[in-house]
Amino acid sequence: MEFWPSANSEVDKWKEVQLVYQSALKEIGTKLEILNDEFQHVHKYNPIEHIKSRIKTSESIVKKLKRNGYDSTIENMIEHVNDIAGIRVICSFTSDIEQIAKMIERQSDLKVIGIKDYFTNPKPNGYQSYHMLVTVPINLSDRIVDTKVEIQIRTVAMDFWASLEHKIHYKFEGETPETIERELMECARMVSELDAKMLSLNNEVRKIEEQD
Repeated sequence: MEFWPSANSEVDKWKEVQLVYQSALKEIGTKLEILNDEFQHVHKYNPIEHIKSRIKTSESIVKKLKRNGYDSTIENMIEHVNDIAGIRVICSFTSDIEQIAKMIERQSDLKVIGIKDYFTNPKPNGYQSYHMLVTVPINLSDRIVDTKVEIQIRTVAMDFWASLEHKIHYKFEGETPETIERELMECARMVSELDAKMLSLNNEVRKIEEQD
């Protein structure tokens, strides 16, 4: 990413970075809403329940850089932190995850540069989600900036578990008691079972509708 010539201070540079990443979130958010509307029009069904977006705080970015052995510079932030801009796509059923991922991959102006499939291969702690790292071109007044955005796709149940796990992890500063870790793993197993049952039930309902 190139900085504006007028960005003489680190504060000005960081404001520019935020502007570009916010614009990237708007671009992708709008694309997802259009795709969801089109899916409703064609298939009479919305695969996306809702969308959340956020820009990582500067404090969180600095911690991540230090954890990975990088100096806290704006250049390193852009180069080495892939989730400065993040979008979370929440869907109803596990089958929606693949459908949404394929719709994103087919967007001609989005480039998928990385995938982490924690849906098929959950993390050891039970975390499930499908992560896509994409770049989106942001058209500024004097140039085009290809900007990285991390897209996380997960079901409502997965999102509920991940939100609770994050709060617990933050509360214990990464040193969660083993008893709670085991309970979280058990909850993750129950979430997987719930998602499977809800998908099976939905498929059964659709079969009945097709017969009518």
